[in-house]
Amino acid sequence: MSERKRLKFESRRKARREMEKREREEIEGWIGGEESAGEMLSRVSSVRPFLFPPPLHRVPLRVGNVLELVGPSPSAKTHILIHAAITALLPKHYGGLDHFVLFLDLDCRFDIARFSQLLLHRITEDGTRHCDQTLYDLCMARFLYARCYDTFQFLHTLRTLHCRLEKEKQVHGVGVHLLLIDSIGAFHWMDRASMFLSQRENNKKKLFLQTVSEAVVQNIRKLLQVHPMLVIATKSVIFGNKYSTSSNELKGNMEERCSRNVTRNHQTFQYREYMPSVWQSFVTHRILVRSSDDHPVATNYQNSSFYLLEWLLPRLNFADKIVVKDAGVFLDS
Repeated sequence: MSERKRLKFESRRKARREMEKREREEIEGWIGGEESAGEMLSRVSSVRPFLFPPPLHRVPLRVGNVLELVGPSPSAKTHILIHAAITALLPKHYGGLDHFVLFLDLDCRFDIARFSQLLLHRITEDGTRHCDQTLYDLCMARFLYARCYDTFQFLHTLRTLHCRLEKEKQVHGVGVHLLLIDSIGAFHWMDRASMFLSQRENNKKKLFLQTVSEAVVQNIRKLLQVHPMLVIATKSVIFGNKYSTSSNELKGNMEERCSRNVTRNHQTFQYREYMPSVWQSFVTHRILVRSSDDHPVATNYQNSSFYLLEWLLPRLNFADKIVVKDAGVFLDS
């Protein structure tokens, strides 16, 4: 066994021993009655599943889960993220979860004005309730935001998040339980171009897609061990035609292995899975969002967009139709 492999094996074994030790101490502390009521409530709230309103209501989600929202651009993926963020921020008597939220903007297109508008809609219940400015300020203070312009900034942000989250927890007494990433594949094609450019220029500092994804997943895993959170990440994809043989035959078997087929109402939608396998195996839940051709002609649906939302992991045998209005995202019943 090489020295590098031996060190890696020893590091993993040490981390496993530390985790087992912490779990044993927690169990012994619980048996010995050393846990306070506040610690018990904090532990139970972190284990209890997130009860999101539609359209994320079909499957219970818990801290440690990684939900991927897949769909073309645009397909309301960012709106669904904002909808989940506002639900997490609001107190429980407003139908919220009373949590802090961390939003990592890799797409660099986050609209804070739209976020503020949707938050006000939820607080006032579309004008039927008085606007509580104190509650609005509290929710905005609970919303933590970071923007990254390339992979290196993203990795640096992940490595330094522990200090920031720890500081927020000390100040407010509450930790972050929801991590939103928009979008996880934002830098993939730039990194791929940089990889080929570095190979041509014989640059010593080469960028490998698999290595980058491994570093991203590793840093998120480390963060979740210290700060248990639910992760929801968007990913933009391009649908293709499965039966377009003139173009697909030229692309080879590799792309066939990297593509995913989704069948709905006798229609087959195919999108290429471009993220490395280390990220794909990290994802525990996956939702496909795509535009809907069935648009009602009713007057109350003017200036609205319609989409179909389907759970791919775990597989559910139906799709929800959602509508995006000025007031937010709703199920089209």
